[in-house]
Amino acid sequence: MATLLHIDSSLNPGTTSKSRTVAMRFRDAWQEQHPDGEVIHRDLAADPLPHLDQHAFSAALVDAEARTAEQAEAMARRVRLIEELERADAVLLGAPMYNFTIPSTLKAWIDHVLMVGRTTGDTSSVKGLPVTVIASRGGSYAPGTPREASEYVQNYLRSILNEYMGLELDFIVPELTAAHSNPAMAELIPLAEKSWARALDDAVLKGKETARRVTAA
Repeated sequence: MATLLHIDSSLNPGTTSKSRTVAMRFRDAWQEQHPDGEVIHRDLAADPLPHLDQHAFSAALVDAEARTAEQAEAMARRVRLIEELERADAVLLGAPMYNFTIPSTLKAWIDHVLMVGRTTGDTSSVKGLPVTVIASRGGSYAPGTPREASEYVQNYLRSILNEYMGLELDFIVPELTAAHSNPAMAELIPLAEKSWARALDDAVLKGKETARRVTAA
């Protein structure tokens, strides 16, 4: 039975969120291919994880029998999240841009599942796991645009999830999502609409492709 780990981090609920809306297109396409499969949905906005603290960080550096009660509890949480990631056949990750980077709730999740010696390097337990990222943003930070240098979502996720943890990343990028609500961006509405339509189409296509890849594996 195929398992999809679906992680949302948008502050906005339901269809008011661009990343959630695109993610559901992907998820629906996935489930059409795997009607009996499992979807594990983790909503980091509705149910945020605690940020990595001293106990959670230091617990991984000492033997189990030497851990304090606080370290043992924090380590158990990290292990549950890591095992959730390890048992997935694919990951769907909603990562809207907030203040040029990912939501802090998503950063907390990454801090918990990144464990040196287990989910990093050449022996990473999640190496090769396909991850589709919905990287929505109000403006455009594409190569050649004035704000290209401020793109800290795709660049960061490639560095930490792909290069460090070995996950295989694919991005869907609905951009200029603020064009309809920001009068200063009115002339960009046609480009925003094209980007939105492309994102929805890509979500269906990639959902089906990822589902077929898992089936063939």
